[in-house]
Amino acid sequence: MSILSRFIALFAAAAMAVQPVAAQSILRDAETEKLLDDMAAPLVEASGLEPGNVDIVLINDPSINAFVAGGQAVYIHSGLIDAADTANEVQGVIAHELGHITGGHVVRFGEGASAANNISILSMLLGVAAALAGAGDAAMGVMMAGQRAALGKFLAFTRVQESAADAAGAEYLSTAGISGRGSLSFFKKLQNREFRYGYSQDDEQTFVRTHPLSGDRISYLRDVYTVDPAWDAPDDPVLQARFERAKAKLSGYLSTPQKTLRDFPESRTDVPARYARAYAFHKNALIDKALAEADALLDVDPDDPYFLELKGQVLLESGRPREALEPLRMATDMTNNEPLIATIFGHALIATEDDSHFEEAARVLKAAVARDRYNPFAWYQLGIIHASQGDMPRARLASAEQQVLSGRWPDALRSANAAEAGLPKGSPDWIRAQDIGLQARAALEQIRDR
Repeated sequence: MSILSRFIALFAAAAMAVQPVAAQSILRDAETEKLLDDMAAPLVEASGLEPGNVDIVLINDPSINAFVAGGQAVYIHSGLIDAADTANEVQGVIAHELGHITGGHVVRFGEGASAANNISILSMLLGVAAALAGAGDAAMGVMMAGQRAALGKFLAFTRVQESAADAAGAEYLSTAGISGRGSLSFFKKLQNREFRYGYSQDDEQTFVRTHPLSGDRISYLRDVYTVDPAWDAPDDPVLQARFERAKAKLSGYLSTPQKTLRDFPESRTDVPARYARAYAFHKNALIDKALAEADALLDVDPDDPYFLELKGQVLLESGRPREALEPLRMATDMTNNEPLIATIFGHALIATEDDSHFEEAARVLKAAVARDRYNPFAWYQLGIIHASQGDMPRARLASAEQQVLSGRWPDALRSANAAEAGLPKGSPDWIRAQDIGLQARAALEQIRDR
């Protein structure tokens, strides 16, 4: 790899944050995913993208970041949710990332790299010519200057894309009737962090930046947002309350119990605080205290499916699957078999080790994977059910589905071959086993060719 290529690889990650998503931990939670989808829905419509075709994916990463990586998916780091104070701030980030999608910036990324490489190659040719002429020092200077010029051109390209995404995001917020106050306040938070960590705001340092100066972005966006009819639109109080719940839930799940209990002391009796503490107590194996928080939440709203899910999860994971069945069954029914909740319910049914529950577990888990194929734990549980029923070909097929999602290509190929051999030829499951086998072989060939 050339020096320039290394620079481009390094700065590409910072500029577009196009990261290997599979190498990171994706956080799945039914309540949080529903919230993010509802927050994004008016912006997706305003952007002209097809509703339902844009995924908002939460990544377990404490840094304040969001990115797109091809396709129609926006990836948001957990650190960004933690840093945001309002749902409106996160909507501003989502609008910006949608601007990258509609602008085709990931697809066009090669344009910037290609132009930079052209400069680099030219400088190398000139340097070689100088060296052949006996001017060794001049040759080195020419090549170094060429590398710097190439890097500058590439970074200028990424800054243009960021500015375009800013403009598009502002347009989508306006069209959706959502205020840009949150977008502006979040940019100010990023600017304050730059000041705190000593990042230069000097125009002379713009050359080495992947993004425009934060001050310039804030100035531009303030001029756009403050004259927009949506500027004074109030924040949605229901959306904000849901955001505070989800943020506390995420904090309780990811933070140490000690930090959670400092941030959400027992003197607080609001819903977000109880949510966070329930997870902290559960992680500390203080099951009675975790259940007490879950019951207190259910006292506030006994028909909240996510409170029921929480109680069922605590009971299940503390070795009390029979007691977990009622709240998890209710949560599954109330959410119309939401796949993630249904998967936990299916797990609880299996964990009872009572054969009389297995038929219901099979039905619930089949419905879950039919709506969400990208759930390896659901496939694992379904494989257990098929094996318990003596249906080993479909158990192997379920294993193959799980192994594909986990990137375990050799295992997926073996499982798919075994499933194909035992399934009725031409059946949908037989065809699916063939598809997985082909996918696994292609992935293994790519790995061998690297």
